Amino acid sequence: MEQANLQQDQEQLLVAHLTELRKRIIIVLVFLFLSLIAGFIASPTILQYIKSQPSAVRIEWNVFGFADGIAIYFKCALVLALLITLPIAMHQTWLFVKPGLTDEEKKGVFIFIPITFFLFVLGVSFSYFVLFPMMIHFLSSINQSIGATETYGINQYFKMMFGIILPVSLMFELPVIMVFLTKIGLVNPKFLKKIRKAAYFVLVVLAITITPPDFISDFIFSIPLLILYEVSILCSNWVYKKNKS
Repeated sequence: MEQANLQQDQEQLLVAHLTELRKRIIIVLVFLFLSLIAGFIASPTILQYIKSQPSAVRIEWNVFGFADGIAIYFKCALVLALLITLPIAMHQTWLFVKPGLTDEEKKGVFIFIPITFFLFVLGVSFSYFVLFPMMIHFLSSINQSIGATETYGINQYFKMMFGIILPVSLMFELPVIMVFLTKIGLVNPKFLKKIRKAAYFVLVVLAITITPPDFISDFIFSIPLLILYEVSILCSNWVYKKNKS
């Protein structure tokens, strides 16, 4: 009888969790849909702003297919919608896991939301306002040096832009990732210091891969990555000591 009651309680608890999860997902999807509508409305203004930036100097956007324009509208709206929805999704995730956390864990996890969003926005800003213009000017100068006529499709332009912004923005989440891995015991500051040379090598190779093949671009991108790694060690050390105390 007790076993049957226990099983029934477990089933009710599972149903309650699934119901709560569905509620959180619906809220996120509603915000995503509304943000997507707002993104479509704001897309013309955003695209005109992007085109007016120094990264687009002397570059004409051309379309090579009837659907190119609407495709860019959708991509722009989707990126804006994801940017708006990201903090909402993180907050809903927090509300879902909150009941199962201790008071100390609640304080530690909640701070991840603004920090993660701030680092993501910082990564987007750095990659768009610094790295992307640098790459555009470098590649354009190479094309001009061989006497080529530059005719770019709008899809090519945004494909390269997103190809830079996405990996760089994710790399800016490195401190948060290291803090999380430290909290669950997968890494510690001693290990991060031990692999510092190897990590530096990987980060520099990543910087060289993403940026144009010139020393200045590699240097400008490598330095923030190395700083982020050192910040990750400091954050990991803080969490590690806190866990030990």
